Amino acid sequence: MTHQNTLKLLSSQKAIVPNFKCDKQRKLISVIGGLDSEISLHMATLLGIYKIPQIAYCAFAPVMHVRSQLPSLYRAVPSERYQYEGIVQLLLYFQWTWIGIIAMDDDNGDKFMLTLIPMLLQCGICIALSEKTPAISHAIDKLSSFNSILHKASYLSNSKVNVLVVNADYATITCTTWTIFLFAMVKGIEETSIGKVWIMTAQWDFSSETLHRTSNIQVFDGALSFVMHSKEVVGFRKFLQFLRPKSPKGDGFLIIFWQQAFNCFFSDSNQISKCSDKCNNNHCTGEEKLESLPGTLFEMSFTGQSYSIYNAVHAIAHTLHRMYSSRLKHRAMPDRSWLDHLNVQPWQLHHFLRRISFNNTVGDTVYFNENGELTAGFDIINWVTFPNQSFLKVNMGRMNPHSVLDQVFTINKEAITWHMAFNQVLPLARCNENCHPGYSRKKKEGKPFCCFDCSPCPDGKISDQKHMDYCFQCPVGQFPNKNRDKCLPKIQNFLSFTEPLGITLAFFRLSFSLATAFVLGIFIKHSNTPIIKANNRDLTFCQLISLSLCFLCSLLFIGHPNTVTCYLRQTTFGMIFSVAVSCILAKTITVVLAFMATRPVSKKRKWLGKGLGNSIILGCFIIQACICAVWLCIAPPFPDFDMYSLAGEIIVECNEGLAIMFYCVLGYLGFLAIVSFTVAFLARKLPDSFNEAKFITFSMLMFCSVWVSFVPAYLSTKGKSMVAVEIFSILASSAGLLGCIFAPKCYIIIIRPELNRKDQLIKRN
Repeated sequence: MTHQNTLKLLSSQKAIVPNFKCDKQRKLISVIGGLDSEISLHMATLLGIYKIPQIAYCAFAPVMHVRSQLPSLYRAVPSERYQYEGIVQLLLYFQWTWIGIIAMDDDNGDKFMLTLIPMLLQCGICIALSEKTPAISHAIDKLSSFNSILHKASYLSNSKVNVLVVNADYATITCTTWTIFLFAMVKGIEETSIGKVWIMTAQWDFSSETLHRTSNIQVFDGALSFVMHSKEVVGFRKFLQFLRPKSPKGDGFLIIFWQQAFNCFFSDSNQISKCSDKCNNNHCTGEEKLESLPGTLFEMSFTGQSYSIYNAVHAIAHTLHRMYSSRLKHRAMPDRSWLDHLNVQPWQLHHFLRRISFNNTVGDTVYFNENGELTAGFDIINWVTFPNQSFLKVNMGRMNPHSVLDQVFTINKEAITWHMAFNQVLPLARCNENCHPGYSRKKKEGKPFCCFDCSPCPDGKISDQKHMDYCFQCPVGQFPNKNRDKCLPKIQNFLSFTEPLGITLAFFRLSFSLATAFVLGIFIKHSNTPIIKANNRDLTFCQLISLSLCFLCSLLFIGHPNTVTCYLRQTTFGMIFSVAVSCILAKTITVVLAFMATRPVSKKRKWLGKGLGNSIILGCFIIQACICAVWLCIAPPFPDFDMYSLAGEIIVECNEGLAIMFYCVLGYLGFLAIVSFTVAFLARKLPDSFNEAKFITFSMLMFCSVWVSFVPAYLSTKGKSMVAVEIFSILASSAGLLGCIFAPKCYIIIIRPELNRKDQLIKRN
C-alpha cells in the first residue's frame, strides 16, 4: 500500500504512470512522512530514485547508515542514539539494574535490541528477560502463536522484573496489552494490580489507535516515555475547536477519523465502511467537539509527533523561500509571473535543506545535522492515568545532548507519580538488594553479573557506600570502625607518663633509685667496716652508682619519642649496664685471684689491687662504647611511625635503624653476664667470710634469666607494650642485682652489726 500511494504522488491522480508527466499533473518537489520507520523506508526507496527530499518524523531510522544509503531522506526528529543514551541514564539514575526488554519480532525490534542491550550491559545493567512479540493478527490467525503469547505472559508474574523497556510502536504495545489481559484473565486478578514501570520509546501515543477505547489504560499508570521535544504552538487548540469534517478546507481522511473517533457514521458518506461495527446506527452531525473525546483517542495539545510534522512543514517552506530569494538576486526586475513559472527541480532543494537554520514560531532553532536528523533532544514524560480513561502528561525530565555537560540529562523525581501498586515508593529493579556499607559484592556462580552475594569487608578495609564491588583501605592515619563502613582517625600509641602503665613503671623506677641511694648511703657511712672492705669498697661504690643510673635510664623509654631520646635509649642502657656487669666481673675475678695468691711468694699477688678492677671496668666499657659509636655512625635509631601493626593506632616508636647493632649490644651484655656467672660459679665454695661468689652466682643467674626471657617477649609485642617489656627487664635485672648482692650485706650492717667485726670474720674463718 505504501508503494502504491507513493507512486500515486509521482503520477497523475487518475492513473499510476511513473516517469511520465501529464498536462495538468501537479509537480512533486518534497514529501513529509511517515511516522513508522518501515513505511518511511518504502517511501524513501522510490522517492530516492527521483532525488525528491523526504522529511520523515519516524523515531527510529529505517536503516543503520541512513545518510549513506538514503541521501534524500531527512528526519524531523533527534537521533535515536540520544534516546538510547537517555534510557541508559534513566535506568542508572534510579539504579534499576534488573530489567526486561520487549520489542516487535521484526527488523525494527531486532535493531532496537541489538543497539540497546550492549549499551545496558556495558553500564552494568542486566537483562532479566528479552521478548519479541509477534503481531496480534498473526497470533489470532495461528493458535500456536496465540499460545506462545499466553506462555510468555507468565514472565509478568515475576515480581523482581518491575521495569520493562518497550520499543513502543503500535504493534508492540497492542501485543503487550493483550499479554497483560490474558495473564490477568488466567490468574483471575485485576489488570491494574500488575504493577510495572513501563519505559516507552518515542513512538508511543495513546491516541494512535482506537483500540484504546476499550482497553484499561491504568495498566500504564506511572509509565515513563521519551517524546520528541515540543512546545505548545499558539492558536493550535483554537484551530482544533473549529475544525469540522465537511469544511471546504477539509480532507477525506478527516471524515474517516471522525466516524471512528465518535463511533458514528455520515449517512451520505462513501466512507461509511470505515466506521466500526459498533457504530450502532449513530449518525454524525459534524458538530461534535474534539475536546469531548478522551485523551486516549485524541489529544488537544501538541504531541511530539505533531511538533515534528510542524517543523518539517516549516523546514520545506523556509527552504523554498531561501531558494527563491537566491534566484531573485540574479534577476534585474523580478515579477510575479516569472515567480509563478519558476522551474524548481526536487534535487535542487537538497543544497538549501542541508544548510537550513531558522527559529520557528515558538522560538526553537531548527536545523539538520550531517546525518539529516533534527538537532534537538527528547523530553521525558510521566503518564498519570485515571479510571475514566483520561490521563495527564507530566514533563519530568529532559535528554538534551546539545546542552552544557551537567544539563545533558536532567530529571525531577519529585514530579513522578508511580503505579498505584508501589504506593508512591521508588520501585526497585534489582536481582537482589544492594549490599549495605561494610560489605562488598561477590558474584554468584552461574548467575548474571547483577546477581551477587554480600560479603563482609576483610580486616583493615571498608566500604562506605551501597553496592560496592570492592572494599578499600583507609587512608594513612585512619582505621576502620567496628561496622567497617567508616574510617576513624588513629590515636598515637606510645608509653606516656600520664597513663597508668607509665605511672606504675615510673613509680618503681623512683622506688628502686631511692633504694639504691639508700644502700649507697649505708655503704658510705659504714665504708670502714670489715664487710665492706673485704668486698672491694671502690668496686662496690661503682656498682651501686651504675645500678642507680640503670634505674634512671629507664626514663628515656617513657614519653613521646624524639631524635635525642632515640639516640640515647639503647646506647645509654648498653653502656651503663656494661659498667654494672663489668663491676661484678671485676669483683669476682679479684676474689678468685685473692684466694689464689694467699702465699706471700705467689706471683699472682702483683695483679691484686685497684688497677685490675679499674682495667676490667674500663676495658668492658670501651668495647661497648665502640659498638654503640659504630651503630650511631652507620644507622642510628630514629623516630618512626608504624601505621599498620595495630588496628586503630599509630605506633610512635624509635626505629632501631640497624637492628643487628641493637642485638650486638645485648649480646655483649650477655657475654659479660655469662663470664661473670661462670667465674662466680667456680668460686662459690671459697670461704663465705671473704667472698660474695654465691650471691653473685645467684644474681647473675637471675640477670641472665630476665634477658633471655626479654628477647622473645620483645619480639612478640608492639607499641607501648614492647617498650614496657624492655623497661621491666631493666628494672627487674637491676633490682635483682641490687637485692641479691647488697641485701645480705645491708642485713648484717643494720640488723646484725655484731657480725661486722674483724674478730668475727677471723673467728668464722
